[in-house]
Amino acid sequence: MTADGTLTKDDSRRVAIVGGGLAGSLLALALSERGYGVDVYERREDPRVDGAEGGRSINLGLSKRGIQALTEVGLIDVVMPLTVVMRGRVIHAPDGSTRFQPYGKNRGEVLYSIDRSELIRLLLDRAERQPGVTLHFDHRLLSVDKGRRELEIETGGTARRVAADWVICADGAFSRCRPEMQRGMRADYHQEYLEWGYKELTLAAGPDGESVIDQTALHVWPRAHGLFVSHPNRDGSHTLTLFLPHEGADSFETTKTPDDIRALFQKYFPDLLPMLPGLVGQWTSRPTGSLLTTKTAPWRFDDWMVLVGDSAHAVYPFYGQGMNSAFEDCSALLSALKTHGGDRAAAFAAYEQARRPQTDVLMELSKANFVELRQKVSSPWFVARKRLDVALNRLMPKTWLPIYTMVSHTTMPYADARARALKQDRILGAAAAALVGMIGGGLWWVMRH
Repeated sequence: MTADGTLTKDDSRRVAIVGGGLAGSLLALALSERGYGVDVYERREDPRVDGAEGGRSINLGLSKRGIQALTEVGLIDVVMPLTVVMRGRVIHAPDGSTRFQPYGKNRGEVLYSIDRSELIRLLLDRAERQPGVTLHFDHRLLSVDKGRRELEIETGGTARRVAADWVICADGAFSRCRPEMQRGMRADYHQEYLEWGYKELTLAAGPDGESVIDQTALHVWPRAHGLFVSHPNRDGSHTLTLFLPHEGADSFETTKTPDDIRALFQKYFPDLLPMLPGLVGQWTSRPTGSLLTTKTAPWRFDDWMVLVGDSAHAVYPFYGQGMNSAFEDCSALLSALKTHGGDRAAAFAAYEQARRPQTDVLMELSKANFVELRQKVSSPWFVARKRLDVALNRLMPKTWLPIYTMVSHTTMPYADARARALKQDRILGAAAAALVGMIGGGLWWVMRH
């Protein structure tokens, strides 16, 4: 490999990517463009043939980090026409009233809703067009022999061994590749399930094909006991995701019969009932999903294996950063490979050092945003604080940045964004204390005189 990261003839050996999802397909495309031969091994069938698995996807919110990664591989102009712009949140109160909360101070600070299955089909199509890429569907990883540097892959009931120059584990939160890579190592792994699950429903477009609610926003129905989030689709429909406790009163466990389902909606989401005439049928036919967050170390083995995306750091979806952070992993890995030339071990180490502290912070931010979406977005104090953040951002655009802006509309490292937000909180706290002190002092003076 040359100093600028370009492959020479002797470097053109094959990379194995375990997992053909968003990160795996993006890396297959990017690495092939850099001269690598790539084999992608995906345990599921080809989604372009049989359709993506329905009811478990959670629509995606594309933001700055994902946009940057797609720009680097030359796909952003193809992806953007598949999206719907979301200017902010529409908060639906229990009484049916709504309030709009913009994402940022200007029209550029927006999110883009995109269907996960549509995006993965696009990435797979583009990757497959590359002459050095071979996609292997219905191929399941069984084991890894790190000594012989081989993968054992099963397909059609037959197992075979595959040699690879190096391996990328991109097979998601329930990765088979990660524990195989970490076997025999001093590895840490933390997994945490949320006590809430989710179910996807569809809010159809009206008879004229137009959206029945604002199509340029993320809609949120925040309740202490439940949460609905709605992403707009290009056909005027919306993908509704209901987050609800798995167990207990008014939970997925106790909401089984048609009467149970209608009673739950009448109690918490009465304004949605008239818009969902097929509610009972959708509810009973759609699966209930689980939510988990993970973190682990190490992310690499020698110069042969490395983790990306959910296999390294699954997060709750409440900050909309799962896909965006996975794509940012891809950018960081490609950058490290270029910077370190032919020294892959050094590249993997630099990549992990740069990314793992950031995604550990993202895990905490995503957990905190769950509480924000459920309980705070409808609070007058929360709204006032957000407005103050936006006002200060307009007055000092380079000095004062709201946390949501830093996470979603910049590529600032997550840890830096959190540290800056905490500093700003301390400044506001001190200013508020000083103001209270001044008011108290004034009252004291008035009373004494």
